[in-house]
Amino acid sequence: MSRIVVFGAGGRAGARVAGQALERGHEVTAVVRDPARYAGPSGDGVRVVAGDVTDRESVAAVAAGHDVAVQASARLDVPSAEFYTAAARALTGGLAAAGVPRLVALGIGTLLEVAPGTRLVDTPGFPEDARTFSLGHAAELEVFRAEGGALDWVVIAPPPVVLDDRAERSGRHRFGGEQVMAAEEGGPVFSYADLAAAVVAEIEDPRHHRVQVAVGY
Repeated sequence: MSRIVVFGAGGRAGARVAGQALERGHEVTAVVRDPARYAGPSGDGVRVVAGDVTDRESVAAVAAGHDVAVQASARLDVPSAEFYTAAARALTGGLAAAGVPRLVALGIGTLLEVAPGTRLVDTPGFPEDARTFSLGHAAELEVFRAEGGALDWVVIAPPPVVLDDRAERSGRHRFGGEQVMAAEEGGPVFSYADLAAAVVAEIEDPRHHRVQVAVGY
């Protein structure tokens, strides 16, 4: 059993990570900006607290005593690069201060390669608004690489599609490398439930270290 602190536990991905971790017997601290608005899993084994993933002291305070942290936070009311860079710096510093050795962060599939050395986000005709948001994630990844220090981090990137928000966990997820994984023609769209399953699997059996890794079917 692990003690897991989930930043962004009120979102679609974070709530599913918290729920699946609870199902598997882990203790979860759900970190959200406003606990009064939290609608994620509750009950025995989960504690809901207010916290700010972009503030080093806040990260250190809520993460103390945990074995692993999950970064599932997002902000659409703040420029992407500003938010994700601040979050990455707060996490690397705050988790180190709290003595938390492991971070599993959710990435974005548009940063995966579609050809050697060519990320999807850099291909001709890629939408500019989506590019701006994606480059915020890229900035976060660069902070992890440059300032991660002794932190054992991994960024899990789902396929670059709109994830299925309703499908139940299928158990079919698999990890790849830093390339967009080929999808089965006519197959199901990758789901938030299976993304959460991949995160919990990586918590329970850490196989990827200081790298961005794709997940898909």
